[in-house]
Amino acid sequence: MRKKLSIIGAGYVGSTAAHWAASKELADVILVDIEPQEKRTKGKALDLTQAGPIEGFDLCLIGSSDYAETSQSDIVVITAGLARKPGMTREDLIRTNAKIIRNVTEEVVAASPDAILIYVTNPLDAIVYLGYKVSGFPKNRVMGQAGILDTGRYRAFIGLETGVSVQDIQAMVLGGHGDDMVPLTRYTSVGGIPLTEFIPQGKIDAIVERTRKGGGEIVGLLGDGSAYYAPAAATVQMVEAILKDQKRVLPVTAYLEGEYGLNDMFMGVPVVLGAGGVERVVEVSLSESEQGMLDKSAASIQRTLETLKQIES
Repeated sequence: MRKKLSIIGAGYVGSTAAHWAASKELADVILVDIEPQEKRTKGKALDLTQAGPIEGFDLCLIGSSDYAETSQSDIVVITAGLARKPGMTREDLIRTNAKIIRNVTEEVVAASPDAILIYVTNPLDAIVYLGYKVSGFPKNRVMGQAGILDTGRYRAFIGLETGVSVQDIQAMVLGGHGDDMVPLTRYTSVGGIPLTEFIPQGKIDAIVERTRKGGGEIVGLLGDGSAYYAPAAATVQMVEAILKDQKRVLPVTAYLEGEYGLNDMFMGVPVVLGAGGVERVVEVSLSESEQGMLDKSAASIQRTLETLKQIES
C-alpha cells in the first residue's frame, strides 16, 4: 500500500508541493482547501492526475474540502493561511493565521492521529509552536519547514556569485525564519573547500544579508504574493526524507528542550530526519558571535510567541 500525504491549503505553495511530490511518486496525495475553493482544488488534482501518463507517475490524487479524505495520512503538510503581503511583518500575520491554524490542526488530528505534521504557514516558528500545543502530538512528529528554504536561498546566491554548481555547495542556516536567521558562514564550503577560498568576506556578508531578506525580496518583486516554488520543493524534501527513512541531516524548525541553550520554542536547527520524524537535534559548536546571533533570533521568536499567547489567552 502506498503512503498517504495530505496537503492542507491548495494555493501556490500547496499545489506546487503536490506537483513535486507527485513527480517523485512519493505517496498518494490529498489536496484540501476550504469549501468555496473546492472546485478549483478538484480541478488542480485532476490536472495533475492527467500529467501522470506524460511524466510517468502512478498514484492517486484527490482534491477536496472534506477532511475525511485525509483520514490516516502518514504526513500532513499545512500551508493554509494568509500569505505575507508587501509591508506586512511576520508578527502582523500571526493574528489572522493563528485562528486558521488552530482550526486546521484540530481537523487534521481528528482524521489522522498518528500523522507527522509539517507546517509551512508564516510566521513559521510561532505557528509550529501553536500546532504542537493544539495537536498534543510528541515533539518529534511536529515540525516546520524553513531552514531548508533559507539554506537553499543561501546556496543559490553563493552559486550565482562563485559560478560553481549549487550541488557542490554545503551550507546550513539556523535560527528563526525571518530577518534574524543565522547562516553559518564558518561551516560553508564548496566541494569541501572553505567558501573564503572562492569569494572575499565582504561578498559573503552581502550574501548573508540577501539571504536574510530573501523572502521579502520575492514578495516585493511579485507584488501580490510570496515565494512558492522553493518553499514547496523544500517541504517535499522533508516529506521524502521521512517517507523513505533517509536519516537526512537537514535544517528543520524543531522543538528545543535545552539544545543550544534554548527551551520551549521551535527554531531552525539541524536534525536527523527519518521515519520517526525529528529523530535527533544535532548540536554544532558555535562561536561566541554565532551564539549571539542565534540568541538574537531566539529573542525575536519569543516576541512573536508572546503575541501568540496574548491572542490565545
